[in-house]
Amino acid sequence: MTTTQRANRERPRRVFRDRREAGRVLADLLGAYRGRDRVIVLGLARGGIPVAWEIAAALAAPLDAFIVRKLGAPGNDEFAMGALASGGRVVLNDDVVRALRVSPQQVRDVAEREGRELLRREAAYRSGRPPLDLAGRTVILVDDGLATGSTMMAAVQAILEMSPREIVIAVPAAPESTCREFARIVDDVVCASMPTPFLAVGESFWDFTQVSDDEVRRLLATPTTGLATAARRLAETPAEVIDRAAIDAPSGVPPREALEELIGDARVVLIGESSHGTEEFYAARAEITKWLIEEKGFCGVAAEADWPDAYRVNRYVRGQGSDISADAALSGFERFPAWMWRNTVVRDFVDWLHRHNGRQRGLGAREAGFYGLDLYSMHRSMREVVDYLDSVDPAAGQRARERYACFDRASADDGQAYGFAAAFGAGLSCERQAVEQLVEMQQSTFDHVLRDGMSAEDEHFHAQQNAQLVRDAEAYYRAMFGTRVNSWNLRDRHMAQALDALLAHLDRRTDGRARLVVWAHNSHVGDARATEVGGDGQLTVGQLARQRYGERARLIGFTTYAGSVTAASDWGAIAERKVVRPALNGSVEELFHEVDRPAFLISSLLTRAAAQPLDTIRLGRAIGVIYLPASERQSHYYHVRPGEQFDAIIHIDRTTALQPLEVTSGWIAGETPETYPSGL
Repeated sequence: MTTTQRANRERPRRVFRDRREAGRVLADLLGAYRGRDRVIVLGLARGGIPVAWEIAAALAAPLDAFIVRKLGAPGNDEFAMGALASGGRVVLNDDVVRALRVSPQQVRDVAEREGRELLRREAAYRSGRPPLDLAGRTVILVDDGLATGSTMMAAVQAILEMSPREIVIAVPAAPESTCREFARIVDDVVCASMPTPFLAVGESFWDFTQVSDDEVRRLLATPTTGLATAARRLAETPAEVIDRAAIDAPSGVPPREALEELIGDARVVLIGESSHGTEEFYAARAEITKWLIEEKGFCGVAAEADWPDAYRVNRYVRGQGSDISADAALSGFERFPAWMWRNTVVRDFVDWLHRHNGRQRGLGAREAGFYGLDLYSMHRSMREVVDYLDSVDPAAGQRARERYACFDRASADDGQAYGFAAAFGAGLSCERQAVEQLVEMQQSTFDHVLRDGMSAEDEHFHAQQNAQLVRDAEAYYRAMFGTRVNSWNLRDRHMAQALDALLAHLDRRTDGRARLVVWAHNSHVGDARATEVGGDGQLTVGQLARQRYGERARLIGFTTYAGSVTAASDWGAIAERKVVRPALNGSVEELFHEVDRPAFLISSLLTRAAAQPLDTIRLGRAIGVIYLPASERQSHYYHVRPGEQFDAIIHIDRTTALQPLEVTSGWIAGETPETYPSGL
């Protein structure tokens, strides 16, 4: 499939409810202009006016309309050959004019006709008021979006002739290439979102109803400065509302009373992290999990980790297997990024879980396990299936070995190599063999358990989950070379199904009362429907858990403003201790930083007042195992509605890098903090 074909199958992202909300988002991003002298906001009529009014009101700046009329080609008014702006400035697309052989007289005729309409609109919109003087002013030029940018270009060129101090362009949505083009011409460009592929401006809005002349007149007549907006500015800021609703959470651990109210009788509690390498996230999550296991009867942890490696840890914490320490039990995590699980916090938690279960066994009480949900371990899972069957049914083991031999054409444990070969016809697909083996494992469950006793049920379940993983991983690795959304969804569906299967298995030991904690990244734990990627059709474990368990699922996210993180610079590279840049303006993290508390819990389930500021679209940061601060905006931010994405968020303002069990001299030295240039 070509890149163009893939792009055509992607669905556009709807980010904003309407133009007014888009204006409020842009106002947050333009906060640096609040309080400056001689700032004026110009909205391109008509669609840009509702966006511009919100910006002007937030900045307490005067608002005016700037009118640009498209110059339609003769015989096809919808096809632009140029534009005409207030002040009589004409901008032509010379390529279009030459290609269509439009004569100078035809250009004049179209320009005169559109000029009359432009003058009519100026008179109607301003009700006799003269246009504002732009000389020496900072002009924030606003539209509801850019496509080709021809209309905005006409406006910029017309305004440049009016001697402004500086020109700032602010739009809710535009192609990245268009934003970069204008960045070379004006003083500042703020593009709130840059969807890929960019299909049309309206695709970024749920409501893109055409703006009427009456609405333009009404907004221009509504003050954005003076007493009316002073009252608005004196109202509580979002940060003040958050501060009033926040619950202090020392070191990221909320008080038990708050956790009790938040968790209730939830069956699954998904606890996230906004990076895979932050010490405080891991430590706070571990402490909350200990409380859930000890006080709420949770059966253990299901982590964003490979099933066979995590099950080795499960055997250790349950007093089984041959490992004699947590460090040894975690040594199975060899695949990049090993530090996600081979780190000091997880080691200490595994030690605690081992001791806890020892006490529980002594009392004849229920123990808690440690499980994996991920699907990257295709080849290791095959070996686990064969080894198990060899021990209980050698003939079945031989059949599994013959089926899985299909995968031997790819290098050992290289799922991507298999996926590439199968997807592009360079090798055979092993889908049939993977499915056949899974079906046989499922059909043999009763026979093996009946013959070997219920004590062997866990081991058979482990083997069956490995067979399921092989089947899902085979599909995942083939999908990696198709659309990004499809491969992501296969992975998160697998994790959600693994969670369901694990709960069903544990239910048999707990009379249907099994409860689990999930550890995964925010991008998996949060509900995709509350993020811009949800518009692409992307799913998450959090969304699927809510759909499956309803009110008995709780999604908890973690955020930070700045500090350090353990991450790599490329896939497969060494772990580095990197400096985390202060969060971008307009982000969830920047809002929480303004609250000025070291660590707190915020949830509209606990305090209804938090609902409004958490319902506003903001940027949210996601650092995985790779951190690229030089391209922070493109690499690590996406739009979210935090109040819908999570049931609760724990913010720790400054955080530190997670310490791997094996540290390099480079990690110990770390990065020297520096001031990065502001990038998109």
